[in-house]
Amino acid sequence: MSIFKKPRTYIDSRVQALHMKKILAISTLTIAALMLTPMSIGPVTSLLNFNYAPNLSYVQLGPLTTLPQGLPLCRSASLGSIVCYSPSFIKKAYGYPSTGVLDGTGQTIVIVDAFGSPTVESDLALFDSLFGIPAPPSFTIFCGNSPKPFDTSTCPHVNINTNPMHGVFSWTIETSLDVQYAHAMAPGANIVLDVAATSSGNAINDAEAAAIAAFPGAIFSQSFGIPEIFLMANNGQIMQAQQNYVNGVAVGDTFFASAGDTGADFGFGTEMSNFPASDLHNTAVTGTQGLPYNATGTLTPCPASTPFSCTSGLSSYHGPCVLGRTTPPNCVPDGYGGEQVWNEPSFGAATGGAPSIIFDVPSYQTGLGLSARGPDVDYNGAIDGGVLVVYGGLGSPVLFIVGGTSAGSPQWAGIIALANQARASLGKGPIGDLNPVLYGIYHSARYATDFHDITVGNDQLVGSSVGFSAGTGYDVASGIGSPIVGQLIVDLAAA
Repeated sequence: MSIFKKPRTYIDSRVQALHMKKILAISTLTIAALMLTPMSIGPVTSLLNFNYAPNLSYVQLGPLTTLPQGLPLCRSASLGSIVCYSPSFIKKAYGYPSTGVLDGTGQTIVIVDAFGSPTVESDLALFDSLFGIPAPPSFTIFCGNSPKPFDTSTCPHVNINTNPMHGVFSWTIETSLDVQYAHAMAPGANIVLDVAATSSGNAINDAEAAAIAAFPGAIFSQSFGIPEIFLMANNGQIMQAQQNYVNGVAVGDTFFASAGDTGADFGFGTEMSNFPASDLHNTAVTGTQGLPYNATGTLTPCPASTPFSCTSGLSSYHGPCVLGRTTPPNCVPDGYGGEQVWNEPSFGAATGGAPSIIFDVPSYQTGLGLSARGPDVDYNGAIDGGVLVVYGGLGSPVLFIVGGTSAGSPQWAGIIALANQARASLGKGPIGDLNPVLYGIYHSARYATDFHDITVGNDQLVGSSVGFSAGTGYDVASGIGSPIVGQLIVDLAAA
């Protein structure tokens, strides 16, 4: 079903000029010593095609041998002390059930990415070894644009030093992030990496269509997007993507997509959403950061051994533990701390979150005061407060601290793998089209039990005049909130 709004009118030359300014700014940042890369905006290659871009930001921490055992107290040579999280801290903060209770067994998570990564399998094995996570029951690389998709030799051959306009290097880190954190949240689920040959809308649509046909009932994670301003002359590609999602939910698939990392306007001065997050069958994931937020260089050691005695924002934990400790004892995660809307001016990044300029309000969002389709849920997306990712594409394994709304999409996919396992134990099929169920919970007495309502912060990118503030209940900066996973699964299983 298509619910297009009447498009607003823009002057093409203005759009192209702004776009080139953003590309130049990003190119400058990518050569910085910090290797910090805010979400790039996919270039418009023609009026009939576009390129998606990954929604992530990252800082290289160091060689794999420098893993800071005093998590979440990492130390960066460039930034000083910085908050970083392993899977155990994230799972404890959001209240995931024990893997002995639910681990995603019998479920399939499909990670959709362009280009793939030549080291994704070895990166996952090292990640699992590092953090004590069992290998997935199966890890399938699916070459979505190939007539022989299960033949990995038909996937694209990646060279991170070529194709800079398509952000191949960022896509390879994106791929490792997505695979590792979907798996970490649901270690018993089967993982499929659906590799598109390029980042063009057509290639990703075709690759996703093939995966939808091959893996019915799966949970799809899409940590990429394109600002809607670039879609005004691409109705054919939008409709192709929409048809994929219609076909997918018809066979029990669930879809997640990232809301973007450059605020409510993506630097264009006009509020807009990120596509495909704005599609009505996608659950759009915005980002949070810790409350309180520990600016880089300010986090201090935790000397106390009493549970919940220290906080890094999202996580509450206890010690004793110090910055950059390389030998035990480690900090011990205890549970949830607090969150606010992700907005880090020092990194030039903020969560996406704004009304769509293409899609009207879907039925499940009526009564929320929206003028158009808005985002749905929230999850940790901070850079100073990012997750640790193993990446081997530079020749030897290194650790990156990765933030962005990219981090939330695969982890939400892991949550639904757990929920679908719980449903299967009750003799039910996969939950499929998720948003109507989520908003049913939002309007119920169980809302405060299942979600953290994010009420602090805004998504106004530094230098922009456009943004939205969080408040009580639903808002476009944070959706309905971040999950209290164990409780949410109870209601998703019962739905």
